[in-house]
Amino acid sequence: MVDAAAVTALLPVPPRMLALGEPVHGEGTLLDVRNGLFRQLVEREGYRTVAIESDCLLAGIVDDYVRTGDGDLDDVMERGFSHRWFNASAGNRDLVRWMRSHNEARPPAEHVRFAGFDGPLEMTGAQSPRHALMALHASLADRVDSLPCTAGDLDDLLGADDRWADPGAMRDPSRSVGRSPEADRLRLLADDLVTLLHAQLPVSPEDDLYARTATGLLRYHRWLADDSPARLTRLVTARAAMMAANLLALAGEGPTLVHAHNGHLQRARSTMRMGEQEVAWWGAGALVADRLGERYAFLATAIGTLRHHGVDAPPPDTVEGLLYARPGDSFVVDARSVAGPGLVPRTSPYHGYSALDPAGLPTTDAVVFVREVAPR
Repeated sequence: MVDAAAVTALLPVPPRMLALGEPVHGEGTLLDVRNGLFRQLVEREGYRTVAIESDCLLAGIVDDYVRTGDGDLDDVMERGFSHRWFNASAGNRDLVRWMRSHNEARPPAEHVRFAGFDGPLEMTGAQSPRHALMALHASLADRVDSLPCTAGDLDDLLGADDRWADPGAMRDPSRSVGRSPEADRLRLLADDLVTLLHAQLPVSPEDDLYARTATGLLRYHRWLADDSPARLTRLVTARAAMMAANLLALAGEGPTLVHAHNGHLQRARSTMRMGEQEVAWWGAGALVADRLGERYAFLATAIGTLRHHGVDAPPPDTVEGLLYARPGDSFVVDARSVAGPGLVPRTSPYHGYSALDPAGLPTTDAVVFVREVAPR
């Protein structure tokens, strides 16, 4: 287990947002590290929220369960997570079960909360903006006398949800509805609704989330329909902006542990090869760090072996190799202690694993090292 005290001792000030990255998704060993760290942060440091790389709207299903106990855990795990590796994860189930148990014996003021900070997106496309738009409209209809449209108007413009969620649109812009006359009209109406929302007091976190998600999804769908060379860059940038906005909202509510891929949380510029194109953008972590300064801390996770995916012991001239030579199954070190000349990026036979780039160490606060990641 990684000791929370060892982590906080490496940071210049107590962070508002502690970001724990991972180099590969869906591995139970890494989720155990996250769960253990969160429990310690709750019990010793007063943390109240954990946010993961999952749909920000679906996460409300999980949050309701951990706060109230209403519902069935199996159903919550099935419906409350996005991305295929999350809802089947024993580590995420353990987290939700522990959060519910923690809250049962405590007053609401001491409850821990669950959040997702990704948009309603997948690598294969994006969901319809219906849920967010309709929820935003319904909330405003109870508070504002005259709205720029009716719920029926929105329903007509949205049409069938499967038009928006067509996975073929990721590879073929002509299949996207994001630049149709109906989508253009929806973007204008969403902007009007958000303006009306922010003219009301108070604005609940839930309504603010609906507003961010509605406008963010419509923006993402517009870029899905783009056929210019900038298309993929604009898509990853739009997703990062949605993530960052959600994280900044959570940071305003109290100390938060964030868990996602290293590439989303690092301060350095993110890169990815998508087909024949190399895409570079400022990820959510970089955007949030720019706003929070020292109140944002980034812990990159590095691993020694992932043998069930063909990743064996790391070469000695890599970050992972230097850490692998040290004793211990898991530990945290100051990133500066492993930075230096002569290090090269580790190569991997498994596309789902991203090794640490030594060039990113100067902007990393600490490195969590896990020697062996075994199958579960």
